[in-house]
Amino acid sequence: MFLKAITRLVAPVLLVAFLDGCSQPATPDVRFTTLDGQTTPLSALRGKVVLVNFWATTCTTCVAEMPQLVDTYNKFAPRGFETVAVAMDYDPPQYVRNYATKNALPFKVALDTDGSAAKGFDGVRLTPTTFLIDKQGRVVQKYLGAPDFPKLHALLDKLLADPA
Repeated sequence: MFLKAITRLVAPVLLVAFLDGCSQPATPDVRFTTLDGQTTPLSALRGKVVLVNFWATTCTTCVAEMPQLVDTYNKFAPRGFETVAVAMDYDPPQYVRNYATKNALPFKVALDTDGSAAKGFDGVRLTPTTFLIDKQGRVVQKYLGAPDFPKLHALLDKLLADPA
């Protein structure tokens, strides 16, 4: 009797967890234009674990999390990790350039001047919004607000250890 009750409670949870793991959405093939004018499609980063961070220089949480994003990038980049910090369309490009230069951001910084990258990621409007993408190009985690960095690092270790 007890075993049947537990099975009835646990089975649906396991099914949801299984289905959730199988239904990872593919990322849109948006294009990023970096501060140096290079246009890169997201698909060009396939085979790497990618963190796409939508941010703005006027967002206090974004600015506060940026040093941790830099540390995360520096720690994991040698293992095939990439970060793209996408400045929102309302953020003046000169502010973004100044911030990136002053803070020596080591990863790709892109300007989403027409809002197409944000639209491609389900119409992102709140910052920071961050997407973690696996080597196959699937979104495995979405963060609204600053990520829990120790948990993010644990997930990065796992994703980077998986074969492409």
